[in-house]
Amino acid sequence: MANHPRYAIYYTAAPGSALDRFGASLLGYDANGGDDLPFPDGVVQTIPDWRELTQDPRKYGFHATLKAPIALADGRTEAELAAACVSFAGEARPVPVIQPVVDSISGFIAVIPAEPVPQLERLAADATRAFDSFRAPLSPEDRARRNPDRLTPRQRDYLDRWGYPYVFEEFRFHMTLTGRLPAERREPVLAMLRGRFAATGIGPLAIDAIALCRQENPNSRFRVIGRWQLQK
Repeated sequence: MANHPRYAIYYTAAPGSALDRFGASLLGYDANGGDDLPFPDGVVQTIPDWRELTQDPRKYGFHATLKAPIALADGRTEAELAAACVSFAGEARPVPVIQPVVDSISGFIAVIPAEPVPQLERLAADATRAFDSFRAPLSPEDRARRNPDRLTPRQRDYLDRWGYPYVFEEFRFHMTLTGRLPAERREPVLAMLRGRFAATGIGPLAIDAIALCRQENPNSRFRVIGRWQLQK
């Protein structure tokens, strides 16, 4: 991977909200301020290797992907991408509302919608298309990292056309809390996270903002550099 910034369009919870504090504290990282955070009391006592289990999602911060990380195409700038975010957020569209639950998805544990929400799928599809002109073509190394041999034919087509295999019909909204866990580890971790999520009292959640996030180099974490409310 080249040593240049990458950018992503994410949904992130409002800074300081119950959902933001829930996810950031469990990952041990606040992507808004770029600060390390202590894990909540009792987590490491319950799951001693919690830091290792959350190593991968910590790099990205607590988020849901709308446009996966990209390097900027030649001639495109961060300022232009931020302006495109302002324009995208200003377009009138239904604001999706989900009932969030904690569950397993492809071996990860994440906050996901309890049931599909068409408006959310439309939002992600719109973001996939709207920001694609900013995306530099995938390098052979970046394509190989997606393990194309393990993808379905449609996912490979999406990878080659859009730079990411999990778009449109393959999109699944998720705010990741752990790396991929072996089957025998999932139930105790899931039980712990469900209990903590229930204690927050978080109810129906409006997916009402987009965030522009930047990763300075392959060894750094993503940080939020702009966040915009979606217009109804």
